Amino acid sequence: MPSPFALSITHETRYTYTSAVTLSRQLLHLTPRELPWQRVVAHRISITPAPSEDGTGRDYFDNPIVRAVISTPHQALTVLAQSTVLLRERGVDPAERAAPPPMKLRAALADPQDGPSLAAARFAFESPHVPIDPTAQAYGALSLLPGRPLLESLLDLNQRIHRDFEFDSEATSISTPLAEVLRHRHGVCQDFAHLMIGCLRASGLAARYVSGYILTHPPAGQARLVGSDASHAWVSVYCPDLAGGNGDWIDLDPTNDCLAGSGHVTLGWGRDFSDVTPTRGVILGGGEQTLAVRVTVAPDVAVIPDANARYASQSQG
Repeated sequence: MPSPFALSITHETRYTYTSAVTLSRQLLHLTPRELPWQRVVAHRISITPAPSEDGTGRDYFDNPIVRAVISTPHQALTVLAQSTVLLRERGVDPAERAAPPPMKLRAALADPQDGPSLAAARFAFESPHVPIDPTAQAYGALSLLPGRPLLESLLDLNQRIHRDFEFDSEATSISTPLAEVLRHRHGVCQDFAHLMIGCLRASGLAARYVSGYILTHPPAGQARLVGSDASHAWVSVYCPDLAGGNGDWIDLDPTNDCLAGSGHVTLGWGRDFSDVTPTRGVILGGGEQTLAVRVTVAPDVAVIPDANARYASQSQG
């Protein structure tokens, strides 16, 4: 097994308001999950102004959450999440690539008989940002062919979305309907994740939205820019015949046309973006607000010097 390596993540969210906020209640999905391939070495969330009340817990999908109440009047709110995670490679054993076609899973999800299938069935229905759309169904059907091995179908759909849709950070917002993304073929990672999820659910499969981060690689010879990264999103598909040691799900990243690997850091998952918004709050007062987000993901050589030094060298070369 390849050596594990560590990544450090800094995620700063800053709200500024045109008038004072007298009370703010915040729900944060900024704590990485503990997973078979991901261990949280260190994690800390700082909030300014300091909360009068705060606490940790779990949401409906067992994601770690932080709740905070800020009762000090303020015109700016800063949430700083700092994490270090230890990762190992994951993926699919080549021997499992001939797993049966999707029809077996459709039958299991249509009439779930065991715990895993019953839990997965929650992700087989439409959700606020992912309606069952006939256009998405038709687009997905070109990959999810009858009799075709499941992994081959998934990889083909992953590749087609990457090829057919252009990444454009100005093209959409979180409120952009899936049908519009399909028409204009522009968007960002959350759009491509929603699209793939829509294709899979319309075909009778279970797929969940994964929120997290990805390690990006600066051009050769250039330093990594602090704050230049962003949150990321990808797709997790229920397919126990393929997942092996990764549980019953396999993760695919249509934005980058790859299986999610050791550069992907998982925060949490849900039916779509609305279930795992990094920050969500209700405020009294404030007037107009401005949001600024800075994310930095980098190898942490202090945790595993040899492995991370090799990885950083490969990433930049």
